[in-house]
Amino acid sequence: MKKKDFRKNFYEENAWKANKIICGIDEAGRGPIAGPLVAGAVILPHYTAPPFLKDSKTLTKKELLKAYGWIEKYCIFSIGISGNYEIDKCNIQNATLKAMKRAAINLLTMTHNTPHAILIDAIPLHLSNTNYKNIPIHHFAKGESLSSSIAAASIVAKVTRDRIMGKLDKIFPGYQLQEHKGYGTQTHKNILEKQKHSIIHRTSFLQKTFYKGKNEQKNQLSLF
Repeated sequence: MKKKDFRKNFYEENAWKANKIICGIDEAGRGPIAGPLVAGAVILPHYTAPPFLKDSKTLTKKELLKAYGWIEKYCIFSIGISGNYEIDKCNIQNATLKAMKRAAINLLTMTHNTPHAILIDAIPLHLSNTNYKNIPIHHFAKGESLSSSIAAASIVAKVTRDRIMGKLDKIFPGYQLQEHKGYGTQTHKNILEKQKHSIIHRTSFLQKTFYKGKNEQKNQLSLF
């Protein structure tokens, strides 16, 4: 996005004037040490960008659910998921791109209208090996603030992931996943001090953060 274009919903307004649609994409769950990464993709109705469509990280739970309910009722939306095994195998950046690509293709197959453009928060996505390779894709920082479509996608991704973590909490009790959603909070770290990580934990993340200091300490002790 060029400097002169830094106006909220610049792409949406231009598309709507031409009676075309915009697809916004965003993700939730890049940082946690457990659980999947979820990407959301959303197409808003023409000339419709309610003020409650904001960056999901800035919304309360009540505001999130209100916004998600509105999206469910009035928008076309879809999700894409990369699980913890995929994240460990191909790294978080590639796993994010895979989830976003899945969300985009899932959404594009649901609509007969080809989007005027696809908007993404910060991450460059390519659809060159798909039937949608000719759709322009724009990525820019602070996308949730500059695009209501991206903000809506962030809300879909966040609510969907939170619900997944709530279900996983029942399958893997004892890790308090419902509380911290898999993020590396002190509570989560304290639990991992007492018990082994589960099959939904990202072992690559644990090795880099949680277990790194312990391994180094163990190696130092072995020298004496």
